[in-house]
Amino acid sequence: MSDKLINIIEEKCKKTEVSKFEIGDTVDVHCRILEGEKERIQIFNGVVIARSGGGTREMFTVRRIVAGEGVERKFALQSPRIAKVETIRSAVVRRAKLYFLRDRIGKAVRLKGRPVKKVVDETAVVKKNRRGSKNKRKPVAAE
Repeated sequence: MSDKLINIIEEKCKKTEVSKFEIGDTVDVHCRILEGEKERIQIFNGVVIARSGGGTREMFTVRRIVAGEGVERKFALQSPRIAKVETIRSAVVRRAKLYFLRDRIGKAVRLKGRPVKKVVDETAVVKKNRRGSKNKRKPVAAE
């Protein structure tokens, strides 16, 4: 009985738009911040080092370096305080948790980038000779 009730509540509370990101991605997390009666959005930029939980309880941890110090912040994925999560760049990782980045400093913190697949419209591709190319097309003699 209680499992059914929990499942119903989770389905109603889930956000319809959840951006896709993975461990190792550099993301911009747009957080809503209340200051008195005013609300503004503050961006927290960093690398996703962990994801945990599932469903409406899913959390993710973002790490960034501020003034030479590492700062980590945990966010609830389904929280109304999060406006959106934008993926800036992706990285190749072979682990579920990137806690080893805590011990690294400087350039050692960087992760190897993942190539981005580009969609090419085949109808728009027209090959042209390059300027100064030696292998220019010669006119064909008509017989």
